[in-house]
Amino acid sequence: EVQLQASGGGLVQAGGSLRLSCAASGFTIDDYAIGWFRQAPGRERVGVSCIHSADGNTYYSESVKGRFRISSDNANNTVHLQIDSLKPEDTAVYHCAASPVPRGSGFTVKVLCYNGMDYWGKGTQVTVSS
Repeated sequence: EVQLQASGGGLVQAGGSLRLSCAASGFTIDDYAIGWFRQAPGRERVGVSCIHSADGNTYYSESVKGRFRISSDNANNTVHLQIDSLKPEDTAVYHCAASPVPRGSGFTVKVLCYNGMDYWGKGTQVTVSS
């Protein structure tokens, strides 16, 4: 069974850092695009960063470029999101999600990061105080 478990959220002051983790089971992350999506209360859920580790393909939304870094840990079948220079507007529930993407397909993860993915995990709350 495909499962995704997000962790690492918390309450942080503006300017601080967090490292979110998405532990995947039931599949190998090299065969999937993995994405981080966030949703603030009353706002649309949006993709902020996505990766297809086998192809080295990554995407970041403009609001997080230079502050967020997505990476894969294949040995532990986990994707991480390092978040630096947190801003109050980063406050949201962060979900990780996945869709199958064959290795070497040439598929651009931006498409899935923008439109959404097939499998979703439970979110982790990130709260940034000013």
